[in-house]
Amino acid sequence: MKSILYNMDSHDTKIIAELRRDARMSLSTLAAAVGLSRVTVRSRLNRLVAEGTIVGFTAILNDDVRDHPVRGLMMLGIEGRGTDRILRSLSGISAVQAIHTTNGKWDLIVELGTETLEVLDGVLAKIRRLEGVATSETNLLLATRMTTQPPRQ
Repeated sequence: MKSILYNMDSHDTKIIAELRRDARMSLSTLAAAVGLSRVTVRSRLNRLVAEGTIVGFTAILNDDVRDHPVRGLMMLGIEGRGTDRILRSLSGISAVQAIHTTNGKWDLIVELGTETLEVLDGVLAKIRRLEGVATSETNLLLATRMTTQPPRQ
């Protein structure tokens, strides 16, 4: 898999920005939005997928936001070698929507979604009690904006 930094140009960045706004747009609409031919856009999309720059397409459902209106990111510092055990425990918690391994101060970033702040508080307490969780920090997600502008050149 090649690095994104070396393979993407401003046209690729524009294509990705448009897809982030509406991943269902037709190739013709996408081509018009980025100022390229339909064939060129298809070729670039195929290359971005083949190289692993684009790893998937997803849909955000109204139910995802409605059923879990309280959303947050919980960063975890793990002591010792308990990461695998903690990953298994987190996978069994229904409020956990995604788990990311990372570097730096935190070992894991956990995406959470609950119906209320009270339920979120209980989930946070449960995660903090897991053996091997040394430190944590949680940030609530207040709003999600799905528009991404390509960098200006």
